[in-house]
Amino acid sequence: MAAMLFVMVGGAVLPMLGSDIEGGSLSMGALEDGGPGGAVPAQMTVSVEEGIEGGAEMEVVEMKHSPEKKRRVRIYSQKFRKEWLHLKEFQGWLTEGITDDRAHCTVCDKELLAGKSELLKHSRGKKHRTRAAKSNPNPPPVQHGLSRVIDEDGMPHLLRIVDLRSDTVTQPSREMKKAMMEATLGDDVFSEDPTVKTLEDRVAQMLEKEAALFVPSGTMANLICVMTHCWGRGSEVIVGDQSHLYLWAQGGMAQIGSVHHRTIKNLPDGTFSLNEVRGLVRDEHDPQSPLTSLICVENPHHNAGGKAIPLNWMDELGALCSELGLPLHCDGARLINASVALGTSPARIVQACDSVSLCLNKGLGAPMGSLVIGTKEFIAKAKRLRKVLGGGLHQSGIVAAAGLWALDHVAPRLSWDHTHARALAQSVCEEHSSAVTVDLKDVHTNVVLLHCDNIRVNAKKLCQRLASVTDEESDELSEQIVVMALAISDTTVRLVTHCDIRKEDVRSATRKLKYVIHEYDNMMYLEYKISV
Repeated sequence: MAAMLFVMVGGAVLPMLGSDIEGGSLSMGALEDGGPGGAVPAQMTVSVEEGIEGGAEMEVVEMKHSPEKKRRVRIYSQKFRKEWLHLKEFQGWLTEGITDDRAHCTVCDKELLAGKSELLKHSRGKKHRTRAAKSNPNPPPVQHGLSRVIDEDGMPHLLRIVDLRSDTVTQPSREMKKAMMEATLGDDVFSEDPTVKTLEDRVAQMLEKEAALFVPSGTMANLICVMTHCWGRGSEVIVGDQSHLYLWAQGGMAQIGSVHHRTIKNLPDGTFSLNEVRGLVRDEHDPQSPLTSLICVENPHHNAGGKAIPLNWMDELGALCSELGLPLHCDGARLINASVALGTSPARIVQACDSVSLCLNKGLGAPMGSLVIGTKEFIAKAKRLRKVLGGGLHQSGIVAAAGLWALDHVAPRLSWDHTHARALAQSVCEEHSSAVTVDLKDVHTNVVLLHCDNIRVNAKKLCQRLASVTDEESDELSEQIVVMALAISDTTVRLVTHCDIRKEDVRSATRKLKYVIHEYDNMMYLEYKISV
């Protein structure tokens, strides 16, 4: 039986002349020049074609070490070789080998295949780890923004993962962790945690209110505020139909607080009609109606694209509430973002509000925590509700310290997040696409809403495509980029910048967005040509 060696490149099968099989191994000399055109393909599968006597058919079989076990030989390009050598496992002990496809472990004095799983296997071996610990006990950290993944063939690759799903995905910095570990602690249930007290006083002064209360989450903060204002039974809240409190809190005010809600239509800028508010207030003498007890506003408004609500409208709403004798609550999860966008202090924005919630995680990078702010009498009631809702904390100063550090170091740089968000929106606008669009004038803070035409692409498919990497894309962009986004409706994708996003992440994300949008625009052209 005659044997002939073939190489499968992509979908083509090419004969490989001058190659032989000796002792179960392949002579790869014919591939050293990189194949046709001198370019090394991203992947090649070596197979053997065997002629079957008495017939004209040819059978393609894979190389085998033994009858039981198959061996597939692959040749990879060295495009990402330098990045592999920057991986944490390989830093400080690997140098280039004698050829491009080899690496040399200076600790063990051993040649390895660069980029193959042998690198990982060797680095995790007991002998190497012992030697490496003695020679370099503190290897340099891995590059920011790069993550290692192992593909189905055991091949390590570097992806730049840009997570824009939310500004709650941030990780505490080393300095923030240090502040948390060094915080002075006490039992906050007994009001004895000095770090929590410092945070509460700091935020109350910042918003020019009497007192504040530290709670675990923004959802709990808003629920506490609603239930504190609506202390009696039969209460009703007027709230925007696109507000976070109405859409994203699982109906907690009704489910837990026994408070009825009445919605008012939010306008595109996040406001609502003040004349319509007057018409929604119940007659307190009508025994068939609940009692209107509170009006809620959100600033900045998330579903409106993170827009900062105009100051004059906030003042008019406050005056209307005073006239109607109703308290006003502000869901200010990203209130400091709004103050940066409006160029004023947070206190000025909420001066007409009777209560405010402020999140330390959204935008500010703390691992958890929110605050309820209001009068001393209001906070006393809120503290009782925090306990019954399960939010009584003990040595909570360890996370309150993160909030203090965020107010000092992250809040002053929020304008960078807004700049990055605008850069992302600008890159989409520059494509002049009809498949994926964004309204640049709607980008006030760190939130960008992409609108899909729902014909060529919907929100879910766009998020899936942004999170994947194709071979063609990797070749064209010379980088493997994953952008993580969030579909908040069938046609709307949300991108949110935050303190963990750097300039290089924004540059990579804009390149990815342009490439993907260009794909969908070309798809429209091809479909049009086919239909004609």
